[in-house]
Amino acid sequence: MSESQTPQNPEQNPSTDPPIAPPVPPAPPMPPAPVPPVNPEPAAPPEPEPFQDPASPAAMPTPPEFPPAREPIAAPPALDDGTYSHIREPRGDGLALDGTWHQISPRYVVSQLLQEILGVVVVAIVAIVVFMIADQPWVFGIAGIIVFFQLVSLVILPRQAKALGYMLRGDDIVFRKGILWQRMVAVPYGRMQLIDITHGPLDRLFGVAKLKMVTAAASTGVEIPGLSQAAADALRDTLIEVAETRRTGL
Repeated sequence: MSESQTPQNPEQNPSTDPPIAPPVPPAPPMPPAPVPPVNPEPAAPPEPEPFQDPASPAAMPTPPEFPPAREPIAAPPALDDGTYSHIREPRGDGLALDGTWHQISPRYVVSQLLQEILGVVVVAIVAIVVFMIADQPWVFGIAGIIVFFQLVSLVILPRQAKALGYMLRGDDIVFRKGILWQRMVAVPYGRMQLIDITHGPLDRLFGVAKLKMVTAAASTGVEIPGLSQAAADALRDTLIEVAETRRTGL
């Protein structure tokens, strides 16, 4: 083989041409710029609420609806036997209630007067004994103040007794007392837990008793003094019967 036909080694005879660079990948496309809105419309202002006259019927609140009231309880005849004939009302306009007022016995006044007189006698005796033992004249001043208030209570006691009264309504019993400072309490029948009748020695002597109605709230308890024994028993039985009916929902 001739020298002209001898194969050349590429490592021994490198080519004089420059190396070809690898192709560069194209750059990612840029996101389009946001286009601002053209002449945006302004938000509409809220519509004002229509004016309503506070005195108009449409602006007045709807009154709550209550169930119809029950018929008044039939009072036993013993409640009005031997009592005052007319209850004493205050000079001003009081609370008007639909029903019949029942009053207490006049014997209650006699019993209370006797108790007050006995109290005056006891205070006088104690003052005299203290003065004789301790020789302290100021004790008569204290005794005089106590006796003065007892005498005032003796004067106004008949007026107070005529202002006492109670009413049997369909859902509750109402008790009132007082002329200058009038108090009126309504006790629902379904809230009564205990009905108690008490009378002291002088009360038994004059045939009067005190009926006490106890409820869950101590502030709503009611005491009705000056009832005759027959009226106290009849009122107790009536209240117990009605209270059982209201609690059971019959």
